[in-house]
Amino acid sequence: MITAFDTDVLIYAAAEGHPLGARIIELFQNERGTRIGSVLLLTEVLAKPLRDHPESAEAASLISLLSRLELRPLDEPTSRLTLALAVRYSLRAVDASHLATAIAAGADRFLTNNRKDFPQTITEIEIVYPDEL
Repeated sequence: MITAFDTDVLIYAAAEGHPLGARIIELFQNERGTRIGSVLLLTEVLAKPLRDHPESAEAASLISLLSRLELRPLDEPTSRLTLALAVRYSLRAVDASHLATAIAAGADRFLTNNRKDFPQTITEIEIVYPDEL
């Protein structure tokens, strides 16, 4: 199984004691399969922690989680898919980019807690929320 990750779930996983984060950590520890994400996760997930507290446990945890993902580039075909998804689902560019990366990579599911922007009515990929794991 190929699981693609949105930004929010990685932040939950790095936050000590976060109730949804424990479910995400379990995916990294117990579940076999491929874990992917957009290369955009680097800046979206790490910019603030590295700017504010580069030596923090949170920053170290985020770096560790990201190192265990296959980060996929935002190339021209994926960017064109990003545009189509942004138009179809009224997504912001960065959200559409994460979704397009997952779809282009052939992921089976997209893991997010952003229910507002990623309803389970999206047809191109299974949308999974952490509380459903």
